[in-house]
Amino acid sequence: MTRVATFGNYQSALLNLMSAQNRAQQAQERIASEKIATDMSGYGRGAESLTSLTSTQERLTGFITAGKAASARLDAQDLAMTRIADGGKGARDAIANSLAAGRVDNLMAELSLQYQTVQGGLNAQHQGTYLFGGGQGDAPPATARTMADLAAAPSSAATFANDTLKQKSRINETTTIETGFLASDLGGALADVFRNIQAYQNGDPVTMNGVIYTPAGAGSIAGKPSGEVEAFLQAAMKELDKANEGVTNQTAKNGLMQNHVEAALDAHEAQEISLKKLMQDKSGYDPAQAITDLQMAQVAIQASAQVVNSLRNTSLLDLLR
Repeated sequence: MTRVATFGNYQSALLNLMSAQNRAQQAQERIASEKIATDMSGYGRGAESLTSLTSTQERLTGFITAGKAASARLDAQDLAMTRIADGGKGARDAIANSLAAGRVDNLMAELSLQYQTVQGGLNAQHQGTYLFGGGQGDAPPATARTMADLAAAPSSAATFANDTLKQKSRINETTTIETGFLASDLGGALADVFRNIQAYQNGDPVTMNGVIYTPAGAGSIAGKPSGEVEAFLQAAMKELDKANEGVTNQTAKNGLMQNHVEAALDAHEAQEISLKKLMQDKSGYDPAQAITDLQMAQVAIQASAQVVNSLRNTSLLDLLR
């Protein structure tokens, strides 16, 4: 014999109401997130696959972030190297133009300005850190502010404060490239030439390419150049050509690193798009279906609520009576 009780009917109606409310909440969450569930427990057996995809996505995001940082640094280095090259070429052109004109009255002033350009490039900063300082990113690597400071130093190498640690960047799972450069490597040869020119102007003997050049006295680079001064400046131009070639080679190497990083970034971003689509296919929920589920749940809530309301005012005792 089946027993029918008011309490049992009332409890059944409340359970139906709570179930409908739960379905409505799930539908609303799916509409808001466009996902099947808000945590892995809601995906059942598909959770393991989604966990693996999420881990892969996090690694990709890390490589993309590191690649963008490396790309920005390489761009800044390219600008700084261009500035260094401009100073070196400007110095060479200044000497050539003065010799062609037969007067070197303003040559030292022009060379001093070109050295400032070189020094500015060597001490370029990116995000508050000196680009070419190696591990010493908080201090300017090129310490000689003027050609006079260069000449006063025991050697041009003594005017560089960078260490030997070069910046490296990991662009994918298997590839780490050296993206950093050192001020001493970039500007060492140029500093030698500028230092020799200033020393010669100070009246000190200078050796370049195995040849000793002895000035007649201090201030020899002025007015109409003598044969000795002209020979010295011709030799200085040749040294500047070598130094400028070295800067050009380093700039080209920086450009190759830019290409590597950009190619890796493009690959990572394409992979990220594919991965997002795959994750959407596995975890996404059709918005139209979610809206339908919500509407059905709302109808069920209304029906269950009406039943509960009816049971509140109804007792089986009334029917038995």
